[in-house]
Amino acid sequence: MRAALYHRYGGPEVVSIAEVPSPVPKDGEVLVKVYCSTVNRTDTGFRSARYFISRFFTGLLRPKRNHLGSEFAGEVVGLGRGVTLFRLGDRVFGYDEFSFGGNAEYKTISESGSIAIIPEGIDYLHAAALTEGSHYALSTIRAAGVGQNAKVMVYGATGAIGSAAVQLLKHLGAYVVAVANTVNVELVRSLGADDVIDYQTDDFTQSPHRFDFILDAVGKTSFPTCKALLTEKGVYISTELGKNGQNLWLALAGRFSSGKKVLFPIPTMGKEQTHYLRDLAAMGAFRPVIDRQYQLDDIVEAHRYAESGHKTGNVIVRISDG
Repeated sequence: MRAALYHRYGGPEVVSIAEVPSPVPKDGEVLVKVYCSTVNRTDTGFRSARYFISRFFTGLLRPKRNHLGSEFAGEVVGLGRGVTLFRLGDRVFGYDEFSFGGNAEYKTISESGSIAIIPEGIDYLHAAALTEGSHYALSTIRAAGVGQNAKVMVYGATGAIGSAAVQLLKHLGAYVVAVANTVNVELVRSLGADDVIDYQTDDFTQSPHRFDFILDAVGKTSFPTCKALLTEKGVYISTELGKNGQNLWLALAGRFSSGKKVLFPIPTMGKEQTHYLRDLAAMGAFRPVIDRQYQLDDIVEAHRYAESGHKTGNVIVRISDG
């Protein structure tokens, strides 16, 4: 089969397409013929090892696992012994940040992992992007304890995380103020945002609202910049470490504070989160935003665009026709 591989850390150019043996499902695993996948911040982050800490999971000097692609959507074409949750022919989607392998023609994954049946009415294209950005968003929302009528600002509301966050927050009944660029103001409104601030024409720090939760989904702000916008017990979360890792240190210090604070939750993804996102998609409460589509042969360009800072929503990689 054809797969996207990398054998050293670095820029998009370290990725190549190669012929490798197709995987065989072990006991409790399913074999998926992948139709669509994505290139996202998880993929580019592990590929580049931008944060050295990631090497403790992937290998200090070079990647221990050479396959790329954390998200996937496709058809179950093989079953390992003992599989009971899936059948041949099932349309499935999922997320695997441990073994990766979504940027390949075939992939195996445990039936107990982050894999679920694609809801009716959702194609492989959108199913492939159901998990990565949304599970980051979901993790921050749950950590912040967002409830109905909470006021939330989402800075960077057009990326995979931000666009998912707006939709998840509205499903929970929050009042959402989204910060986006001029070209995407109407897109963010269509996702359900109650108010949109165009950061290219307005200063978001001058908002008249005070927020229970501010989510910086792109790592472009800071706690000191946003602190005045928070309520007395408001929470600030950034998806990035911040300058000199300040968000991590502020989160540790905030454990001993009862006022405004920084949290730095570690995102988790398992069966429960996968099913939650599946159910939201099935009821129409969440639909991932799609930006560009690439063929597997153009995977290097997909990586280059995904980390350019200009993408809106998700970058899709088409693996096979289905």
